[in-house]
Amino acid sequence: MIRSRPPRSADEQMLRRTALRVGMQTAAGVAVTVLVLAAVAVLVVLHSQYRAQDDLIGGAIARADDVGDPPAGMWLVTLRAGEQAASPGLPTGLPDEDQLRRTAADHVTRTTDRVVGHREYRVRTERYGAQGAVQAVLDLSADHAERSRLLDELLIAGAVGLVLAACMGAWLGRRAVAPMAEALALQRRFVADAGHELRTPLTLLSTRAQLIRRRLHQQAGRAVLESETDSLVRDAGQLASILDDLLLAADPREPTAREPVDLPRLVSHLAGAAQPAADRQGVTVTTATMGDPPPVLGSATSLRRAVTALLDNAIRHARTEVRLSVGTQGGQTVLEVTDDGPGIDVKVLPTIFDRFAATPADGASGGSRRYGLGLALVSEIATRHGGSVSAANTDHAGAIFRLQLPGTTRPRRQENSQNPPPP
Repeated sequence: MIRSRPPRSADEQMLRRTALRVGMQTAAGVAVTVLVLAAVAVLVVLHSQYRAQDDLIGGAIARADDVGDPPAGMWLVTLRAGEQAASPGLPTGLPDEDQLRRTAADHVTRTTDRVVGHREYRVRTERYGAQGAVQAVLDLSADHAERSRLLDELLIAGAVGLVLAACMGAWLGRRAVAPMAEALALQRRFVADAGHELRTPLTLLSTRAQLIRRRLHQQAGRAVLESETDSLVRDAGQLASILDDLLLAADPREPTAREPVDLPRLVSHLAGAAQPAADRQGVTVTTATMGDPPPVLGSATSLRRAVTALLDNAIRHARTEVRLSVGTQGGQTVLEVTDDGPGIDVKVLPTIFDRFAATPADGASGGSRRYGLGLALVSEIATRHGGSVSAANTDHAGAIFRLQLPGTTRPRRQENSQNPPPP
């Protein structure tokens, strides 16, 4: 037996797309921020490295009396009186002898970066003594390695941050748009429910008004006109009750009405009211009460809508008979609506309480059944009352719907005295 599922939001896909879009936008914003911060960090590091290199070279040149013991990663070269001295291990391709001679001649400080053997060096040449020059060569490999390590760390941190930002953005976006999606879904559901539920009462009102007009033209008696007018007023009152119930159901802040409802009497009344429609299709409607079912706490109007929807569905698909049975099972009041129609196609059973579910035209059950909003509304009403509704095929041809609702512990005789028969 297939039980009803909670109604699914019609805007779920929109919610997911919006959340994904917010996540992507958040990730893009974080990416731009990370790039800007990385660029600033690299510039700061480059500036600090450049200053540190200049300070290191300047200090080494100031203490250039001995070229044999320069700082680590640096070499010194001096040119005095045409004689050149260099630190041990000076890389091949250095020093820059042209700069040494020019600086010794014009005493102008010169600084260049040179690449020798796939390594980059900072070369500064300054005046040394009256007619000499000194040149400091600094290996920049350590600074380049530090810079590359910084860029790698920034890249890894940025990638992780982008993933986290996208996930967080999608989560926050989903939470942000969820109320809007719920409001849109509630609005659409209310419009659809109102159109479905008001169709029958409005048809009855129109029919009553036409009958009264016809009676007036035929100059019918006062008793007949009063009877038709009373029916018109009763139908209008039922329409107003349905509107009130729909408005309450549309507002999640409003609790479901809690009043004792005599379900067997309600079912008997609705079965009698549906008999003319059943007669037109050659269907007999029978009711039965098993034992002494307790009253159901809930909204009489909502329960009337649920029973009417189940009964209308059974009459539309029955061949000759519809049976309604009210009993008790496990402390709950149970209504079973059985028809002898073609049954429910097994392909649609899992989704029969979804809105606008339908069987394929060539269903294996021997015919097709169509389900609009009625059964979905029954599922929602049952859920609001703390109950459930289920559907299954009978052993023979036909279908059975079971509506289970929590019953009260108060004796039915007391409740019956307080609740007049439903209109």
